[in-house]
Amino acid sequence: MKIILRLLVTAALVLLIAHFLPGVHVASFGTAVIVAVVLGLLNLFIKPILVILTFPVTIITLGLFLLVINAIIILLCTNIVGGFAVDSFLTALLFSVILSVLQSITYKILADDK
Repeated sequence: MKIILRLLVTAALVLLIAHFLPGVHVASFGTAVIVAVVLGLLNLFIKPILVILTFPVTIITLGLFLLVINAIIILLCTNIVGGFAVDSFLTALLFSVILSVLQSITYKILADDK
């Protein structure tokens, strides 16, 4: 049940960010749910591989390269999910940062309610 709630929260946040951030386009709530699922799967399977492959660069940049990896994951998601589009790399970077911050805040609020 917790995973379904997290997916729905992430889908709502994707829609919210797409509404306010120019350059991010989401067709519907159903598309946002698919984006949430695909992002979860990409973060589970692809992101660890990218982190390991770019570990020296991540160390040199003091971890800031992880933001670039997050943006790459968002751009991969745009290629997989129809109805979801991000116009540029910079927009994907900003989208990933905003989504991460809002997810942290929302999940903290949901955890405190229990």
